[in-house]
Amino acid sequence: MSTTGHYYFSSYFCPMKLVIQRVKKASVSIGGKVHSSIEQGLLVLAGISHDDTSRDLEYAANKLVQLRICADENGVMNRSVKDVDGAILVVSQFTLLAQTRKGNRPSYIAAARPEVAIPLYEQFCQLVTVLSGKAVATGVFGADMEVALINDGPVTIVLDSREK
Repeated sequence: MSTTGHYYFSSYFCPMKLVIQRVKKASVSIGGKVHSSIEQGLLVLAGISHDDTSRDLEYAANKLVQLRICADENGVMNRSVKDVDGAILVVSQFTLLAQTRKGNRPSYIAAARPEVAIPLYEQFCQLVTVLSGKAVATGVFGADMEVALINDGPVTIVLDSREK
């Protein structure tokens, strides 16, 4: 804590965060209309921090595509989304970076501002597309979205880009 009583937010506290859910299907609707949807695969909620770099994006995209959280022929989580030809839906979600240490109102100071976050989000989606070999479905950055899913398992993994 600084002498003024404000917390310093070092890169340790501000990693890119992904919440990865294995789904049977998922969709994003805006204004009551389906914007994008997938069948079997992964729904990814992505929180981008103000100090994320291309290295963070590359790490997270590689880990996402290679995570062995899909079932093999014996029902064991031994395959990646790429191995099972699954789809990926990536939705930007700044609230993943909420700081809740002090008080009851979350602080979003760690989340990247739109002028930084939008290009990083788009770069992340492009990396995932290249690595997975399939176009990634997306939400709309900053839109009021309704996300629907049928969780498979359920399997939910939280990935922090600074865990590398």
